[in-house]
Amino acid sequence: MTLRNERVRKELMRDISEILRKEIRGLEGVVSVVDVEVSHDNSFAKVIYSVLGAENQVEKTKEVIERNTPKIRFEVGKRIRLRLTPELKFVYTDSLEKGSRVSELIDKISRGEI
Repeated sequence: MTLRNERVRKELMRDISEILRKEIRGLEGVVSVVDVEVSHDNSFAKVIYSVLGAENQVEKTKEVIERNTPKIRFEVGKRIRLRLTPELKFVYTDSLEKGSRVSELIDKISRGEI
């Protein structure tokens, strides 16, 4: 990955996180942008995100993000300085949920509950 791609990746992570937090209504649970993978020419970005919450909150948030992808891309285009705003593809991962469960288990073990 070139230095420019890395800069674009970090900027996209920051901007998309902020857009999700401030501009998109209807998100449930805690939404976190885990990573952004940018194509070599910056024309495409895969946004990997996670949601910490109940299963119904996760499903609702997935729907809201899918429905608002064009709006998110538009907002990114206003903030980022690129000739072409990357096409965005949102991909859900349950890594936050798994990490939270592991932490709970470690806490239980350290308290002698397991």
